[in-house]
Amino acid sequence: MESYLYFGAFIIALLAFLATGISVAVAMGIIGVLGTLIFISPNALSQLGSIALNQSSSMVLIVVPLFVLMSEALAASPIGSNLFRTAQLWLGRIPGALGMSTILTSAGFSAVCGSSPVTAATIGSVAVPEMVKNGYDRKLALGLTAAGGTLGILIPPSVAMILYGVITETSIGALFIAGIVPGLMIAGLLCLTVWIKVLLNPQLAPPVKTSVTWGERMGALKSVLPVLLLGVAVMGAIYSGIATPTESGAVGAAVALIIVGVSGYLAIHSLKRILENTVKTTAMFLFLVIGGMFSSFVLNRIGIPQGMAEILTSMDMPGWVIIVGINILLLILGMFLDPMSILVIMVPIFFPTVISLGYDPVWFGILVTINTEIAAITPPVGFNLFVLKNVIPKVTIAEVTKGALIFILPLAVGLLLLIFLPEIALFLPSMMK
Repeated sequence: MESYLYFGAFIIALLAFLATGISVAVAMGIIGVLGTLIFISPNALSQLGSIALNQSSSMVLIVVPLFVLMSEALAASPIGSNLFRTAQLWLGRIPGALGMSTILTSAGFSAVCGSSPVTAATIGSVAVPEMVKNGYDRKLALGLTAAGGTLGILIPPSVAMILYGVITETSIGALFIAGIVPGLMIAGLLCLTVWIKVLLNPQLAPPVKTSVTWGERMGALKSVLPVLLLGVAVMGAIYSGIATPTESGAVGAAVALIIVGVSGYLAIHSLKRILENTVKTTAMFLFLVIGGMFSSFVLNRIGIPQGMAEILTSMDMPGWVIIVGINILLLILGMFLDPMSILVIMVPIFFPTVISLGYDPVWFGILVTINTEIAAITPPVGFNLFVLKNVIPKVTIAEVTKGALIFILPLAVGLLLLIFLPEIALFLPSMMK
């Protein structure tokens, strides 16, 4: 019971700080410092300094700026729009073809981009105007694009999985491999949702009337080659054992810059913007990690994760009920916190419980990642909703939100399938052992 009280106090303190308008990273850092002074000892403050130094100089985290650099370089090129045109040509006159093209394009772009907002912004800036021009309901176009963007943190490489791996000391390579099938499954569920909506109400998405020849389809495939090349360079290096995830990040960043340079989109001003965005995103990521580690230090010294694990595992109920309960709590928190904040706040608390129940840490990592996907399109703080509102002219946040709500359903279905069928995520990593 004492663990619940401490946990409640921690959440109340965090919400109180957030209500003042300060960032999650700063709030968690302050809680870590105050908690150390109150519950541990002023002498322990030096340990917080050691934590900050160790985390910021960790070799594992070198992969973050590398994958961010790769994503930003690709966002500055026409690769996203080329993928969309190719998917559009191949799906042809299928009901909701442009919408499904957007989702499949997001899935393809996610294979070379580890960021949800970058995926949503890059694909959305091209796909949403195209869908609206072809008579699509604007709310549907915005909603499916926001949902498709969430694949950026499930289909590897994924910055969210890197953060989970750092927090829990789980193999990042195994997490990447485990995310492939669930990512493709959820992309399929999102496409199915679009198809059903359009079948029920054809006015939402008029059929494409332009005929396309097989020659045009085959010719469009050449635009997919840069993505295939980059995907093979990054993920192939990991799966084959040639490179670690960190080394593959360096390979991916180098290949991405070469591709963009050869395409003629790497002017000085573009390179400057790419590097500036990389530095800003990496700094934000590290700041969040360090703030989260400060709070985790206090929570662990007080014994909250261990106490929660003991209480939950001692309950007379099946393990899957506890897992479902944890996921429900994560979904609720996703309404108020951004995806990365959920990872650094909740994973250290619930991870010991999951392990003590005998569940696989890689499998739990995929579940948490899907929860962060849902958080990215859940109001009032859905990050992808605001990204699309900013990149698409004359769009209100209400329009984006209304369009995205229905797509929470396929994501939730995917989450339930993973809970009760863990092999969906685990069979590929087991084959690689």
